[in-house]
Amino acid sequence: MSIFGKIVDSIFGSSEAKAEEAKSAEAQAEEGKAPTAAPGEAAAAEPITVEEVEIIIAKIDANRPGDYNWKQSIVDLMKLLDLDSSLGARKELAQELGYTGALDGSAEMNIWLHKQVMEKLAESGGKVPDSLK
Repeated sequence: MSIFGKIVDSIFGSSEAKAEEAKSAEAQAEEGKAPTAAPGEAAAAEPITVEEVEIIIAKIDANRPGDYNWKQSIVDLMKLLDLDSSLGARKELAQELGYTGALDGSAEMNIWLHKQVMEKLAESGGKVPDSLK
């Protein structure tokens, strides 16, 4: 799974949980109830705002010990989500998201990563785009 996929799963729930939702929709359809999604598919995620993403992450932060500067720091965001925040992981994430600068862990790279992650989370509405799987 991609690093971005792990971020999505940590914030919005795992892919496995979404697959269970799809199975539940299929079961509802078989029982004659109106499904929440087409059989065999999870409901398409609608884009949300960055502010809505921040609200979701703030709820995670409220339930975790420690002090994280996740609103500005990609390292702290990844630590909050219990993900590898090492330079290697951030390099991989940068490549996934199309960063063209030096993969050296610079402030420039980290700021770009944080901004891109927050924007992509909002654009995808909690679903990992096929291009980032």
